[in-house]
Amino acid sequence: MRLQFILGEVVNGLRRNSTMALSVVLVTFVSLTFVGAAALIQMQIDQLKDDWYGKVEISIFLCPENSRNERCAEGAVTADQEESIRGVLEDGALQDLVQEVFYESREEAYEKFVANDEDGIWSSLTPDQMQPSFRVKLSDPEQFQVVADATEGLPGVDVVQDQREIFSELFRFLNAATLIAAALAGVMLLAAMLLITTTIRLSALSRRRETQIMRMVGSSRSLIQMPFMLEGAVAATAGALLAVGGLYFGVRYLVEDWLRGSVTWVQYIGAQDVWAVAPWLMVIAVGLAAIASLVTLGRYTRA
Repeated sequence: MRLQFILGEVVNGLRRNSTMALSVVLVTFVSLTFVGAAALIQMQIDQLKDDWYGKVEISIFLCPENSRNERCAEGAVTADQEESIRGVLEDGALQDLVQEVFYESREEAYEKFVANDEDGIWSSLTPDQMQPSFRVKLSDPEQFQVVADATEGLPGVDVVQDQREIFSELFRFLNAATLIAAALAGVMLLAAMLLITTTIRLSALSRRRETQIMRMVGSSRSLIQMPFMLEGAVAATAGALLAVGGLYFGVRYLVEDWLRGSVTWVQYIGAQDVWAVAPWLMVIAVGLAAIASLVTLGRYTRA
């Protein structure tokens, strides 16, 4: 009987304040969509880092002819210096950090450069003017600095370059996008909580006489407050469900179907990641309604 009464009051309250309830649903939907999008973007960034950082290499460029670098003041790298550098990488203190070493000679570098020079702008170059290099794949890409410090000062080494620098700007941009989405989500969540508070307050004011009668006949405070709390929770949960649905269809059709078919070399997040985020969105929705109810009901349901 008590449950039937509470549910009836919830339905009546939502019907009386249908416009405000719909506003709560829509604002919660938009705000939680931003929250979910920020979480999914961060998951995509982490996935890209794990994938790309594991594939990048360290490039150790050796001294060419007529280099302006002070490290190469003695001239081009010699065969003995190349063997010494290889020995440090493969048999020295770095061997546990190095997974594989590739050597690219001047001739190989020249052939690769010419193949990419379709307009023939650099046709006057010769193999002797190119830089030989070692391409080093690390067991742990995070140990780049250790390898760089150990090889930069070796005779014949011009410069040591980490390919992760290529992706650093991209990751900075993606992290900025995550922060922007999170900031917008915070603003929208605040708006949603204020709107839920207003909805509950209006509902409580419209039924103040009823609540006074219930108090007079001995109804507990929890019984009086429960319908109002559930109204906010129902509206916020509906918004959360819409947000989960929007994120699912966005990832399913924009990411899995379109992006994955257009750019095939990137490992994208999938619909299963949306289901990992969904419970948190539901918790946030219910939490918003609970906070708004606690702030409002203590005042407006007193006898």
